[in-house]
Amino acid sequence: MDVDKLFDLSNQVAIVTGASAGLGQVFAETLASKGAKLALCARRAAPLRKFADALKKKYNVRVFYEVVDVTDEKQASRFCASVFKTYGKIDILVNNVGTSGVTATDQPTFTISKERFSKEVEKNLHSCFIMSREAGKYMAKRHYGKIINLSSVLGIIASKGWYMPAYYASKGGVVNLTRGLAVEFSQFGINVNTIAPGTFPSESTKKDIFNDKKVMRYIESLNPLHRLGKPDDLKGVVLLLASHASDYITGQTISVDGGWTIW
Repeated sequence: MDVDKLFDLSNQVAIVTGASAGLGQVFAETLASKGAKLALCARRAAPLRKFADALKKKYNVRVFYEVVDVTDEKQASRFCASVFKTYGKIDILVNNVGTSGVTATDQPTFTISKERFSKEVEKNLHSCFIMSREAGKYMAKRHYGKIINLSSVLGIIASKGWYMPAYYASKGGVVNLTRGLAVEFSQFGINVNTIAPGTFPSESTKKDIFNDKKVMRYIESLNPLHRLGKPDDLKGVVLLLASHASDYITGQTISVDGGWTIW
């Protein structure tokens, strides 16, 4: 197959969760730029609507969107059914919903409650499971699908000075959930992979990290490239995993971290 065709997403239908801000918008725009029809969801209506309208105008693609809490099984199921009713299929799922590691740094084991631990696991891990299950049903009907989960470098390693057991557990769970789903879903022609980013700009990191020079220097020291991630650094990997270029890749976790995990 021609290289351009390998990465062409024309007529592909892609769900992106958490698309009202941050990396969710980066992923959605990347897929739209290669021709994908989009189904976006998030909990905040106004920014989601604004972003969807902007994508329609910029890329001349179809964009369906709904306000959805993907940790709620009934809402997730209804959303996937709506996407299927709208487009007749689901080809790609980007499970972007999750908490930032920055928001988890004040959760040391001796003080974190079971309720708060469970809440973080629900958002980071349960959302991946629920959406993979619901969207996967429709992918299996056509014996084709690409599921892309979002973990973190801190789902692979731990870091000195950052005490966040719920974040480590939930993001590590995403990595092994990916492996398990990749094995189970292979019989249905579905590839399942994970992206594990380092530190990238988001609403929380812009406030808590990018404005703190001391924290910035510390994080930059953690990887061989000595810098934080930029949105462009993630576009290639999400396109790879969403396209036919990754047809022989499944169960893998790709770290996009400036080399953080190789020290």
